[in-house]
Amino acid sequence: MLARQLLQGPTRQLLAAQGRISPRITTALTSKRFRVGDSGDNKSGHISTTPEQGILFFNNVLPPNLQWLFRLSSSLEKKSPLSDGNQTAENLGIVHPHTLFNDATKTEYAGQVNVVEVLPRLREGGAFLKFSFSSTTDPKAVAQSISQHLREHRTRSWWNPFANVKASLVQGTPWVEDLSRRPSRRLRIEFLPTEPGNPVAELSQEQLYGFFRSFGKLSEIVPQASDSKVLPRFAYLDYYFMSRAIMAKNCLHGYVVTEAQGGGKTGTLLRLSYEKKERFKWFRDTISGHSRIVLPLLVALVAGITVAVFDPIRTLSIKAHITRAFHVEDNVIFRWFRRTGEDIIKSVRQLGGLEQSYEAGMEVVWEDRKSEVDKIQAWLMESIDTFIIVQGPRGSGKKELVIDHALRHKIAAKRVLVVDCKPVAEARGDAGTISAAAAQVGYSPVFSWFNNFSGLLDLAAQGLTGVKAGFSETLENQLVKIWVKTSAALKSIALESRRKDDKDAKLSDDEYLEAHPEHRPVVVIENFLHRSNDPGASLVYDKLAQWAAELTTSNIAHVIFLTNDVAFSKSLSKALPDRVFHQISLGDCSPEVAKRYVINRLDFDADTKKIVVKEGEEEVKVLTPSQKRKDLHELDEVIGLLGGRLTDLEFFARRIKAGETPSKAAREIIDQSASEILKMFLLKTNEERDWTTLQAWTVIRSLAENDSLRFNELLMSDSFKTDGEKAIAALEQAELVSVQSYNGRPFSVKPGKPVYQSAFQRLVNDNVLRAKMDLVLLNNAISNQTKTIEKLEQELHLLAELPRQPVELRERVQWLLTNISTAQKKIETFEKESTDLKKILTTEF
Repeated sequence: MLARQLLQGPTRQLLAAQGRISPRITTALTSKRFRVGDSGDNKSGHISTTPEQGILFFNNVLPPNLQWLFRLSSSLEKKSPLSDGNQTAENLGIVHPHTLFNDATKTEYAGQVNVVEVLPRLREGGAFLKFSFSSTTDPKAVAQSISQHLREHRTRSWWNPFANVKASLVQGTPWVEDLSRRPSRRLRIEFLPTEPGNPVAELSQEQLYGFFRSFGKLSEIVPQASDSKVLPRFAYLDYYFMSRAIMAKNCLHGYVVTEAQGGGKTGTLLRLSYEKKERFKWFRDTISGHSRIVLPLLVALVAGITVAVFDPIRTLSIKAHITRAFHVEDNVIFRWFRRTGEDIIKSVRQLGGLEQSYEAGMEVVWEDRKSEVDKIQAWLMESIDTFIIVQGPRGSGKKELVIDHALRHKIAAKRVLVVDCKPVAEARGDAGTISAAAAQVGYSPVFSWFNNFSGLLDLAAQGLTGVKAGFSETLENQLVKIWVKTSAALKSIALESRRKDDKDAKLSDDEYLEAHPEHRPVVVIENFLHRSNDPGASLVYDKLAQWAAELTTSNIAHVIFLTNDVAFSKSLSKALPDRVFHQISLGDCSPEVAKRYVINRLDFDADTKKIVVKEGEEEVKVLTPSQKRKDLHELDEVIGLLGGRLTDLEFFARRIKAGETPSKAAREIIDQSASEILKMFLLKTNEERDWTTLQAWTVIRSLAENDSLRFNELLMSDSFKTDGEKAIAALEQAELVSVQSYNGRPFSVKPGKPVYQSAFQRLVNDNVLRAKMDLVLLNNAISNQTKTIEKLEQELHLLAELPRQPVELRERVQWLLTNISTAQKKIETFEKESTDLKKILTTEF
């Protein structure tokens, strides 16, 4: 402050005349500080000037809309690239208005003009420069001199090398506000009175053009409608470039149009503001006015973009899923760490006696099924155009037979795609089904949620136009898209081994695939017809069968179905009606194989090394666990009770290895199965089921006495006269029974698992349970016979009311009486049996 006071008036003039200080330092010391001009002097929104001061506006000196950067903190708000003088601007490579002003006026107006302050406008990318001038200097001439200098030197900022810095004299009273308003190419010009109550002259388009054209090229002038009642009157001006609109707004805001210029007797005040122009109004108007044409076009555009962008990505994603191109598990380093970790864990589990490998003892099973493995591998080498079906009950080892043995070489070559129908069939809703199907084949990206959203769009379009726009797609179409892309990926994999120098290079792709069946990938469809009784899952199975038929007939891939359903031919014959399927039926193991399997499980991981003891010439060998046990002779007796289901044999061998005898282990397994059947089928009464307790007990009691039942004979029993086939299908789905078919016709009913035969006998041998359930059956039978007698008596009553008894009715009456007598005898028999059963219930626990 002291230096500033000393350098005022005569002291400054004397020092400057003597050359003791430079004019630049003098100007910097005597002028106000450089400050941010977003709110004007004292935050009034205006820039105060004296009669000997003028204002210039420079544009293109800063990037527009920069105010957010300097409002992050209070420290940044007080500083800007132009607020600390020229040094900061030079360091940032920014053109400074103060430098431009000095360069333009140093020759012609030296000592006559001085910079007072610079006020940057961060939102508009420009700056106000307030300067003082002597009484003999014309500010308009100064502005013209600066403009001429800028035109000659072509000053540009580094951030926009295509736009020159321009300057213009501010003729009005600029409004420097810091509101959240963005600059625009459109200006709204309002015509206001100079004083309240004075008349206002609305300027014409020609007059507006004359005032605003000097700042840049105008694209349009839109006057206010003559019948509009909006006040004050206004007009719109559109510039081609936003920088020109910024210049005009800052230079002419608050300008008073005199009477000579067409502003009326008292003059007209111009108030300028930015107006946001609606750019896509024509698009909105087109959609609302021609929705029947535009909406289908939009659908076609979206479909085209989807096909062009996402379809190639989805095909590559499916191909990568099959070949495991991006799987971390196939990485060499990852496999080494995994193998090392598995060895350590395996050693620890062996020391603790916890190792229970499923592969233990499976060699016996695979030796017994080696012919099936060889048969599948031979079929894969043939040029067949039919399905390969591996059918067997749950737990029979279908997947292990196909994946781990028959397709071992194909898996090593990364040419196997496994599609599990279970998660697809059990998914809820269309979106869930689409996502599950896409996950099975690696179809990505998939927008399953968009199917529900597009349905709403279709509904809205139908309300607007009266017809559906076709946004949404059915589940069937979505599934077909997934399978088509999968077919393309499989064909690409099949043709990867083809070379230009092959002897078959002249063959087409289809001919090559037909001639080389060994190069085709293999598609394994697992759990086919897992929920065959579910109507919602039938669509999934039908589309899978059709897709598999296209793969085989087009020689793209071999298809292997793994199914538990014995009636699979009924479903697959729709897809390939003129083909004979290659079929392998896996049953339960024979008693000999089952016994060897259990013994091998017992000897797994046992130490069988020879120990040589020199006692003459004899060698003493360590006995295996199965050789040490003295109770394994019981296996011959209990294997027949358990059957040859692999899952039951696995559980049986585990219990024996834990220390139980074979008889006790088998008894425990049978008791456990009986308890499960009792809980799931005989005691549950609150849940809605497709079978009744009486129907389940009828099956259990009948199968306890016979290995199998005739399907039609079972339907003729009293319990199955109502919805019998539906109840049997539900019991089969619940795995209580299995239905055998011949040529698609069910003919016999067997237990769902071999061990269930013994479990059924165990339940029937329970006197209290049998008495309770048989009593319910007898009561139901007595009720049915009573209803039969009532119907017969009603008919007799009608015949008795006839005035005369024709001779022809005697046989009918006799038949009715005979049936009543027969039914009554049955009721008496049932009641006698019921009495005996009630006696059991009251005397036994």
